[in-house]
Parts: sequence; structure tokens; C-alpha cells
Amino acid sequence: MSRSVLVTGGNRGIGLAIARAFADAGDQVAFTYRSGEPPESLIKSGALAVRCDITDHEQVERAYKEIEEKHGPVEVLVANAGVTRDQLLLRMSEEDFSSVLETNLTGTFRVVKRATKRMLRARTGRIVLISSVVGLLGSAGQSNYAASKAGLVGFARSLARELGSRNITCNVIAPGFVDTDMTKALTDEQRANIVGQVPLGRYAQPEEIAASVRFLASEEAAYITGAVIPVDGGLGMGH
Repeated sequence: MSRSVLVTGGNRGIGLAIARAFADAGDQVAFTYRSGEPPESLIKSGALAVRCDITDHEQVERAYKEIEEKHGPVEVLVANAGVTRDQLLLRMSEEDFSSVLETNLTGTFRVVKRATKRMLRARTGRIVLISSVVGLLGSAGQSNYAASKAGLVGFARSLARELGSRNITCNVIAPGFVDTDMTKALTDEQRANIVGQVPLGRYAQPEEIAASVRFLASEEAAYITGAVIPVDGGLGMGH
């Protein structure tokens, strides 16, 4: 059956691949984007584009009302929206630190809290949070990003305990290095150095992350909750 799916930050990279995967499977997909124009290909597939800055409570509320009017209550939420402001600790401003946590962690809190209101009534739901291997391994110059992504793990596991009795699962995907526009901007030397750290010797494709998300949202994964699934080519083994 077609479900109402929301993907935050679904206009590019990993989020776009996730939104496409659900749309291709026949679900009713809505996705948020903060700036620019939504991808035309996704709009043509029937997806609903909703402009929303998840750091703004009122924008989140308006986005949900629009989605609920057009697609019904959100049954699958993929919290993917995130930002980076990389800097070494001694050079990192309070704004650099707080703004990353405000989007990646507090913003996720906002969208998840709003979705669970309807999921609790329906006594069913799927929540998938997109973290990062950096949240498990750490990364020099990314203490703000790593802290925000590590925080998603504790957040998800707490929700898994709170919501499990209502048949709502909450899981985490921790991608490694993914072949997106962001990584394509790196130099050949930087890309080679990164690939050298990955046991499988390559970047992930966005579609590989999307496939794992779709699995966690499926009936086959109904007994999985509170899990952290690494999709990182073996980079974060043991963490």
C-alpha cells in the first residue's frame, strides 16, 4: 500500500536518492528543502516539495499541515536534513557549534516530535535518522558535526524505548563517504586519501544509502528498532 513518506533535506545528495527510492516504490513522497529550487525530476514523479527550515518551529508546523492535507499523516519519516561548518576547535566560534547542533540535532527533534503525534494515534510508524560514520569515529575539524550526529544515536535509542509499545520503530543509518556533489568538489588527492581508508576501496553511491533506509521502513524490518546501521564500506568497523 502507498504510504505517506516525508524526507527532510530531500532536494539533493543522499536525501534526493532516498526520496526517489520511495517514489519509485509507489509511496506518496513529500520532501523539504531550505533554499534554491526543488529538483524537477522529483516533482515530475509526483513528489510534493515543501520549503521548510527545520530550525524554525513555525515552518515545521506549516510543512506538516501542508503534507497532511495532501498526503495524509506522515507514516514514514526520514530525518536527513543537515549542515556542516567545519573548523578546528580553537578556531570554532560558538555560532559554528550551535548552528550545526540546531539543524542536525534540534531540528531532527522538531520534525520527529511532530510526526509522532499522528503515529501514536495510528499505533504504527517508521522513523529513520541519517547520522554519519563521523558521529561514531570522530573527525578532526568536525567536533560540532560529530557531536550532532552522535547525539542522534542516543536520541533514536531513547525513542525506540518510548515508542516501541505503539509499533513505532526508530533506527539510525550511519553513512560513510558518499559520492555526492560535496565529495566531487574534492581534489583527486583528497579523494584518493579518503578511499584509502575504506576497506571496500570506493565511495558509496547515494542509492546504496537509500536502499538501507527503505529496508528499515519496510515490513521486513518490523522487529528492528534502536539499531545503528553502518553503510560505510567497513570504515567504522568496531564502533
